[in-house]
Amino acid sequence: MDKTVEVPEQQAESQSIVPQSIGVEIYDQVYHLRGTDTAYIEQLAHMVDSKMRAVSAHGGTVDSLRVAVLAALNIADELCTARQRQDVLAGSLSQSQVSMRSRAGSLAGLLDEVLEERRAG
Repeated sequence: MDKTVEVPEQQAESQSIVPQSIGVEIYDQVYHLRGTDTAYIEQLAHMVDSKMRAVSAHGGTVDSLRVAVLAALNIADELCTARQRQDVLAGSLSQSQVSMRSRAGSLAGLLDEVLEERRAG
């Protein structure tokens, strides 16, 4: 079965880029996708195909809809895990920035004291 799907993509630049059509194969089905970055679309299609094949091999199911749903759940789990890691890292970075600002303020205060003593003495 041949399917055509529009692939939404984030554009890094404000200029409009003409979407191109590309044919990809996912789990033995050909999909005609449109987007501005064909290499990225191919990469995504390969990832989805790989995940579906891994799910199929592990579960032994041949129902392509079931395989697709299980693959989507696996991909969603990977996304949530990555977001959680990103949130933890962002929190750590934020705490480090607060700590460095505090230390910088303390050091600036100490430096001001030393300079005051030198001026006075």
